[in-house]
Parts: sequence; C-alpha cells; structure tokens
Amino acid sequence: MPNAPLTIGIEEEYQLVDPETRELTSYVQQMMNRGRMVLGDQLKQEFMQSQIEVGSHICRNVTEARQEIIRLRRTVSEVAQENGAQIVAASTHPFSRWMEQQISEGARYDDLASEMKDAARRLLIFGLHIHLGFGKTPEAMELVVDILNQFRYFLPHILALTTSSPFWHGRDTGLKSYRSLVFENMPRSGIPPHFSSYAEYDRYVTLMGKVGSLRGGPTTRKPTDAGTLSGDPTKIWWDARPHPNLGTLEIRICDMCTRIDEAVAVAALVQAIAAKLIKLRNQNLSWRIYRGVYLQENKWRAVRYGVDGKLIDFGIEQEVPMRFLVNELLEIVDDVVDDLGSREAIGGIAKIVEDGTSADRQLRVYRRALGQGATEREALFAVVDHLMAETAEGWSA
Repeated sequence: MPNAPLTIGIEEEYQLVDPETRELTSYVQQMMNRGRMVLGDQLKQEFMQSQIEVGSHICRNVTEARQEIIRLRRTVSEVAQENGAQIVAASTHPFSRWMEQQISEGARYDDLASEMKDAARRLLIFGLHIHLGFGKTPEAMELVVDILNQFRYFLPHILALTTSSPFWHGRDTGLKSYRSLVFENMPRSGIPPHFSSYAEYDRYVTLMGKVGSLRGGPTTRKPTDAGTLSGDPTKIWWDARPHPNLGTLEIRICDMCTRIDEAVAVAALVQAIAAKLIKLRNQNLSWRIYRGVYLQENKWRAVRYGVDGKLIDFGIEQEVPMRFLVNELLEIVDDVVDDLGSREAIGGIAKIVEDGTSADRQLRVYRRALGQGATEREALFAVVDHLMAETAEGWSA
C-alpha cells in the first residue's frame, strides 16, 4: 500500500442565509464567539461576513471524514439558527451581490482587499478543500510534488463532479461552475504548474516571498521539516497545492458539494487517485504528465458543462463523454479502494453521474418553478429553499 498515510482533512465554506429574505446575511461576527466555544479552531471566519468555514480533524479514513462533516454541519447550523440564519453548501448564492457584502475584520482581510482590490472583493464564492496527509519530512514533501504533478490531469474530472455554482447575481450563467471563473481573477490561481522537484517549488515560493508577492513573513519550521520557505505559501491559490505547514497535498478545485454523501464520495475519490498514483510509483510507473494548456482546456469544459460535457482524453486525442470517463476512472482506482476502506463511499460517485451535481439540481428546480408560472425572483427563492434543505440532508445519519 502507499508509503504515505493519506489521512483526510476537509474544509467546507458555508453561506450564511436569512431564511426569510433568502439573502446572504452578515452574521459571522455574532456566530464566532458562540461557535468557537463549541468548535474551537475548527471554526473560522472568511473574507466576507456572510461566509463561514469549518475544518475537520485529521481523519484516518472516509468513514471518520463523514462523521466529521455531519458533526460540523449540524453544529454550525445550530449556531446559525440561534442567530436567525441558515447555512447553505453551494459555491455561489443564486442572487446576492458581492458589492453588498461586508468584509470581515482582521489584518489579513484588510491586506487582501487593499492589495487585490475588486479581484478579492468579488470573491463571493465558496469552496471545498480536501487535504491528504503525507508528512512534513523532506521525503514526504518530495512525494507530494511528484503526486501533484500527476494529479493535475484529474483536476477537471473532480471539478465536473462537484459543480454547484450555475447562478451569479440572479442570472443563469449557462455555466455549471461560475465560481471557477471568479476565482481565476486572482493571481497564482488555476491549474498548478509542473515542478521537477520539491526544491524547485521551494525556490519559487522563496522568491515570491522575497519580492513581496506572498506577504506574511517567514514561515517557521522545525529542523526536521521540509524546506525553509519565506513568505506565506497559502497565498498561492492554485487548484491543488502542496501545504508544507501541514504536510499535505491540498485539492482546492472543488465547488462545494451540497449533499454530504457527495462531499464524502469526492473525498474518497481524491484519496483513491493519490493512492493509485503512489502505487504506480512504487512499481516504477507514472501517469503521463501533460502541459497546463491541455489541462486548462479540460477545466473549461468542466466549468461549462459539468458531468453533461465531454473532456479530452489526450492519450487517444479524442473527446469522450464525462460519464464514460468517470466509469473509467473508477476502474483505474478499483484496486486500492478496499485497502483504503472506501468502496462504499466511492460508490456515491455513480449517483452523482446518474442524478447530476448540485448545479444540475438547482437548474432543474429553477426551470420547473419558471415552468409553473413563478417569477424570476420566486424561482431563485425556490433554489435557495432547495439548497437549504439539501445542505441539511444526512445530519442524523
């Protein structure tokens, strides 16, 4: 089996919604004191006061990850309801506008708004981040970079399975992941580049810190930790990145999964892909490395069409329906899922393919409401109600 623990950590960013107006509401300050009493450092405020983030404990497997997500969603929901709000797990709000949101207090958020201006102020988006534990030793981080180089190929596939942001400012955008376009206004975003080694990544981060692109001061390390990075590497916002401070590979391309089962299934798939790539490495094999311009083309297709689209199989130089590629991907990882204990969880991927993603379901609700004579506003309200209900599914599981 893999020579890395591949523990799982999950971060989810929730919308805070007023159930009466269905608008985003700036309740995070009221929630933080009470929420921190219950969840401690697992609860974090985000850039805007209508956002709140949770981070799981380190989980040994997807079964523990499921329990963590259920506990965190239930607890944050209870705290939100004490303040008259509901949480929603989706990557954009159907109609609230970024210009009307209040920025959270704190030096980090002030610096971000000051430096990035409207590129940051437009970030009324919400994501799912999946951390895979490798360790902080130089050898572990070398492995992270090697697996990241290969994992880049699968990032569009993961995005297609998680799309949940078809609306922006009250409009059906025609895209399944509008969040992806908003986020790519930021520097150091998108598909990560290829690095020949951890030392090359180290040099890049150190240079960016030296010239002021990653402001935040030197990163302190134990003598046994990998590298001596200067600056704040968390200001690199690629779709996947090494996280030297945590010793993880962080997959960041995902839209928020509205249903808990979908979040768990995607986490299981991400873990299984990494495990498969490590297994190949141990056999002196490797997934082919492709240039970013090719991978970016597949990412656009995932943004536009989600699971309904076709991605390019660059090995055969043909476009292939995403639903077929998912089945192929599940076959590729089939020989590692039993060792990971994730066969049942990863079975949820087939349900995503069958039922569609959150974006697909939101669009069905919206179009059905319009077809029944609802106004645009009423149809968008129906989408918010749908999202609140789906976000709460599975809390008693």
